[in-house]
Amino acid sequence: MVEADAVGRFRALVRIPTVSKADPELTDWTAFSRFRDEVAAQYPLVHAHLERELVAEHSLLYRWAGTDPTLPPVVLMAHQDVVDPGEIADWAQGPFDAALDGDVLHGRGTIDDKGSLAGILEAIEQLIASGFTPARDLLLVFGHDEETHGTGARAVAALLADRGIAPAFVLDEGGAIVEDVLPGTTGRLAVIGLAEKGAANIRLRVAEAGGHASTPPSVSAIGRLARAIARIDASPSPARMTEATRKMFAAAGGAARGVFRLLYRNITWTAPLLRRVLARGGPETAAMVRTTRVTTLISGGHAQNAIPERAEATVNARILPGETVETVIARIRDDIADPLVGVEAAGGWDPSPISPTTGPGWELLTAVLRDLEPGTTPIPYTQNGATDSRSFTSLTPAVYRFTPFHLTSGERGGLHAVGERIRVSSWLAGVAFYRELIARL
Repeated sequence: MVEADAVGRFRALVRIPTVSKADPELTDWTAFSRFRDEVAAQYPLVHAHLERELVAEHSLLYRWAGTDPTLPPVVLMAHQDVVDPGEIADWAQGPFDAALDGDVLHGRGTIDDKGSLAGILEAIEQLIASGFTPARDLLLVFGHDEETHGTGARAVAALLADRGIAPAFVLDEGGAIVEDVLPGTTGRLAVIGLAEKGAANIRLRVAEAGGHASTPPSVSAIGRLARAIARIDASPSPARMTEATRKMFAAAGGAARGVFRLLYRNITWTAPLLRRVLARGGPETAAMVRTTRVTTLISGGHAQNAIPERAEATVNARILPGETVETVIARIRDDIADPLVGVEAAGGWDPSPISPTTGPGWELLTAVLRDLEPGTTPIPYTQNGATDSRSFTSLTPAVYRFTPFHLTSGERGGLHAVGERIRVSSWLAGVAFYRELIARL
């Protein structure tokens, strides 16, 4: 009955379409208001025992007061918003129906990131019911626009900085408990993000003379832009092993077999070989060792028989630690080698610092994993995607990105895609993780 009630509460949150839009004017903010009301209704003990603040109009900051005010607090993060589900007709189960099919819960946000948000709240609701109070303050940060701008999390981080709060550690969404992600490994790996790549949108612009399509120039605006894009694609960024990637392979050595065990455990000597192998592998392994650049938007032209005066494209870059937005733009300019193609930043941020694999935060996370998920090997890594936690790296060096759910490759493929879903058994195991983590604070 307890588990059924917990799942019912989770489903109630999934049903509310808290879709954040790149243009805030297009976001339905009434859905976020309903979401806040639903959280209060579904988790009455949380609502009664924790202080709640609304930051930047829609982000939620909760404080569960601890018994020892001298201890630094811990921050647990998740986000309320979800990405647009696209065409509803493409979903076999409605994206906001929260349909339950046996052990599988379908819906937008079941993994990213209402699974974590509901899991944290459920764990605290259960702990309060048992009479538990943490020794240190526990802060919950639930941003409202992680999928678009991250302004809510930045506002909360600034507020905590103004109050002089320096957390012991921060835990946000990120890696998960997975299998078959590194060659030669057996069993489950708990991949915990120590850092995340930076990101940048880089605009390419070309202006040329227009005219009638019957008398084209030798190079049109679209042709020049296409050539620039082709040059970028033909010149991938150099492969490089970061500190976090080296730590990942060293830790994975304990779960590897055969020649891979030798390669991973001797990363100091085998890094050049592994770097080449990863760079020539598939998209996921190549992204581990290089800054990625891909054209995601392109526009130009207004009529079938007219040569356009302008053409424009956006290149999305995910930046490896050790590089910056500026160095990526400079490399793109060099690769294009055409002064008639304008290259400029259209928003972005540098990679985050790399968090330590020592200290109370890391030791607590890995200890809980060892006890609740025996046989699972914790390994650090650099996260390709961005999270709200990047706004908190100035408050503490210990910022970790880990979602405590076992996710299959099919479930991971549902992130930001049609058919997002999570197994209820996996989600309930994640609730147990959060409950144990909080109980040990």
